Amino acid sequence: MKGQKGYAIASVWPRQAVSLGALAKAVLRQFKRWHELARQRRQLAALNDAALKDLGLSRADVMQETERPFWDDPLAK
Repeated sequence: MKGQKGYAIASVWPRQAVSLGALAKAVLRQFKRWHELARQRRQLAALNDAALKDLGLSRADVMQETERPFWDDPLAK
């Protein structure tokens, strides 16, 4: 019975062929996104208090954001 469950689950998963080129593009796109996130967070940390006030942010907000790891993408689904 266990084998049948495993087979049923395996047969439900879509079998999509992914080319090596498409995979490489996706990986490169993800690395670029992580690099951009890290750059934006560095820029945010470099802002002075007057600029942060204009944005409606506190230094604590900035610290919380800049301490996030580079892979923590707020726009990721």
